[in-house]
Amino acid sequence: MKLLMLGGTEFVGRAVAEAALARGWEVTVFHRGKHAPPEGAATLHGDRGSAAGLAALEEGEWDAVVDTWSGAPSAVRDTARLLAGRVGRYAYVSSGSVYAFPPTPPFDEHAPVVAGSPDATDAADYALAKRGGELAATEAFGDRALLLRAGLILGPYENIGRLPWWLTRIARGGPVLAPGPRELALQYIDVRDLAAWTVDALEAGRGGAYNLVSEVGHATMGEFLESCVTVTGADVELRWTAPEDVLAAGIAPWIELPVWLATGEPDAVIYGSDVSKALADGLRCRPVGETVADTWAWLQSIGGVAPQRPDRPVVGLPPEKEAAVLRG
Repeated sequence: MKLLMLGGTEFVGRAVAEAALARGWEVTVFHRGKHAPPEGAATLHGDRGSAAGLAALEEGEWDAVVDTWSGAPSAVRDTARLLAGRVGRYAYVSSGSVYAFPPTPPFDEHAPVVAGSPDATDAADYALAKRGGELAATEAFGDRALLLRAGLILGPYENIGRLPWWLTRIARGGPVLAPGPRELALQYIDVRDLAAWTVDALEAGRGGAYNLVSEVGHATMGEFLESCVTVTGADVELRWTAPEDVLAAGIAPWIELPVWLATGEPDAVIYGSDVSKALADGLRCRPVGETVADTWAWLQSIGGVAPQRPDRPVVGLPPEKEAAVLRG
């Protein structure tokens, strides 16, 4: 198989490129040249944000393309149109955010979605931008478009900061604010499981939309944080705190306490995706302890400081704010 990876040097794109290379695929990475591509991949340079940014893609044929673009949908539109006659399948890494809010759990791929436009030239609204990207890919490739509606993505190479923040905080030791309940059911996907399923799906010729995330309750908040304690070996006391007390302290779920969403709050519906379609087509998710351990090993290998995407907010709870809650 010949794969064109749009991106391929960070997080999801890198994991997909590495998964394809491990299977002996011929991988070409199209990127801006800011980060080194995986070893063994061919390289094409370009910037999809500029008028002539796709020049390097005007020639060449591939069996499949994977696109992780999170910017303006018009960039997906232009790329998909350019490649439509020379690529077999187009996989677009979308998001569960495309579902009209709030969806009613458990929601499958037939749930209502936001409008979006393939011609939009901005990405101010993430949900609309991702839906616009889906429409752009489908417009050019029809049933040869594979739409990966990913949920929370964790694992090595993470450049959003969620799991790296928890690992760094717990490694610091001492009492740690642990947002409850401990039994809170999480729903996420290890980036390597996403990548493995994606290359499988492309090889099998799959198309259409898929919710791509673990089953609800694949792990709990307790298992997640306790795995962080185990792998760091830190001297830590997890102080489980009731959701109402966390919210009363003015702490923002998801941003200040990554991964955590208060039970009963509207945003918590994102942990209610029906993934039976992806499971039936081969999705397998590794244990949370493996994801946490491998992310810690990767973080240590790069000096303990995770990369940060400039277009995403920095996450994490300020130490003084955590201390105030723990004192209270």
